[in-house]
Amino acid sequence: MKQLISFLIALAGLIVCSCGNRQVAFPDDCLTMETPSGKELKVACIFHGSLAFEYDGKVIHVDPVTQMGEMKIDYSAFGVADAIFITHSHPDHLCPQAIDTLSSEGTLLFANAESVAALGRGTALANGDSGELAEGVRYMAVPAYNTSEGREMFHPKGNGNGYIFDFDGFRVYVAGDTEPIEEMSGLGTVDLAFLPVNQPFTMTVSQCVQAAELIRPKVLVPYHYSDTDLSGLAETLDGIDVKIYESLR
Repeated sequence: MKQLISFLIALAGLIVCSCGNRQVAFPDDCLTMETPSGKELKVACIFHGSLAFEYDGKVIHVDPVTQMGEMKIDYSAFGVADAIFITHSHPDHLCPQAIDTLSSEGTLLFANAESVAALGRGTALANGDSGELAEGVRYMAVPAYNTSEGREMFHPKGNGNGYIFDFDGFRVYVAGDTEPIEEMSGLGTVDLAFLPVNQPFTMTVSQCVQAAELIRPKVLVPYHYSDTDLSGLAETLDGIDVKIYESLR
């Protein structure tokens, strides 16, 4: 059943749960999914384009950003990340302060080449690169770019990444900043998809519908949507569970 979930993240809304030898903070009502192996995947929809995943004692952050406008996140509450993934170098996705807060000597940092150059560290991933973080946890960088005339300069083809994360067969697609692209039809099974809806920089609502029809995720979470009106999106997509989080504006 399709749902509309209001989700406001603040420090008062964080709980601390034990994960191995670290303390990791996730919201009370974080999205929780079950993988084919029966293990729990926790997903923190932090804000805008910032997400975090906790699975089998491993913590992954995607595009952590400390502040946008009046919204601030204290990433020290999340403890140390095992891996951080950056989609591209725009300041609402690349934040050295958040990366530093989440990092220790053992934290792995992956990003597109432009972001690695800007940071002066990390491992550059091109579209198609893949690897394994731990047993049962894999990643792959996939294309993310604009296609509409006059928008190509926002996110040029071959520059930024989206990411596929595979948690023991549960596949999560974090699209990054993109419009519907032909490569989406070849992503394979997607259990949970995060699609950006923020015209003119990413997708219009109708483009989000088009992308969702290409991917056919079991669950769709629009993100990076700022002031976009998402009313009616859930009713447009039959057979896809649409969850809307206020924090992901």
